[in-house]
Amino acid sequence: MKSAFSISLYFFIQVCWAQNSLDLATISYRYGAPQPAEASRGTAVEKVALINVKAPVVFSKSTIWYSDVTYQSSYVKYSQDFPSTVNPTKLTGLIIQTGLVRQFEHGTGFQLLVVPRLMTDFHGLDIGHFQLGGIGLFEKKYHDQLTMRYGLMYNREFFGNMFVPLIYIDWQASTRWSIKGLFPIFTKIAYQANEKFSFGLSHFGLITSYQVGDPAYSLDYIERKSIDLTVFFRYRLSGNIHFETRGGLALGRSYRQFAKGDEMDFRIAIFSFGDERVQKNVSFDPGPIIDVRLVYNLPLD
Repeated sequence: MKSAFSISLYFFIQVCWAQNSLDLATISYRYGAPQPAEASRGTAVEKVALINVKAPVVFSKSTIWYSDVTYQSSYVKYSQDFPSTVNPTKLTGLIIQTGLVRQFEHGTGFQLLVVPRLMTDFHGLDIGHFQLGGIGLFEKKYHDQLTMRYGLMYNREFFGNMFVPLIYIDWQASTRWSIKGLFPIFTKIAYQANEKFSFGLSHFGLITSYQVGDPAYSLDYIERKSIDLTVFFRYRLSGNIHFETRGGLALGRSYRQFAKGDEMDFRIAIFSFGDERVQKNVSFDPGPIIDVRLVYNLPLD
């Protein structure tokens, strides 16, 4: 007999997400190989740990309250011959997405989520380390194999107002091929080789900003950019537990330091408007990355 939580998850996916499985919990670790810095013989290594958990509260077959919590810790270590003016970077992001998901007749619906964020180095933590944003999406189910959503994400970053037009796709192109993603943030093209093994291509791109209270940074903020292109391999270890590894290139990775209050007019996705900021640190080159993760995937067929 299914528990109330399992039934809630079942209705959540069947009614509101129109997909046959859900990555309910993910733990991952990413390593970026040492890369040289601009105008320096030093190198920098990036390490990122991530935990993500999803949880719905079901009110009815057409209405739920959805919550998604992500914890991410980023650490950049510089070699001894790196410029002495550049400080080690330790950043933490706690991002909550929570709000109403509603399904209507004829395959339409919407999602309205509030997105508070704590983006900090945990030095001098105060209200100035919090951000507030939101996501709005309209859903249209075209047929059993294709569901799409269209909308907008807004966040009040430390560099100014940021708007990201969103297109979500969940397309089961055939019994083995599928495309799922929320463009331009992430996309996954997968081939299901058998019941346990799948592989394909993955894209991830996101710009975030962090307020730092460490006196070494003079109350500056860090803008982190990541545009990753990788191949992935996923294997079901046992039951609903999967192991996944990704390898590829961080093409647009950067950790740029700016003075507090040094803002642009606004940004739409990766396009900046009125950006006359002065970068205060030295950037290091993009390079190869590897990501390993353990995933609890809930099948819903």
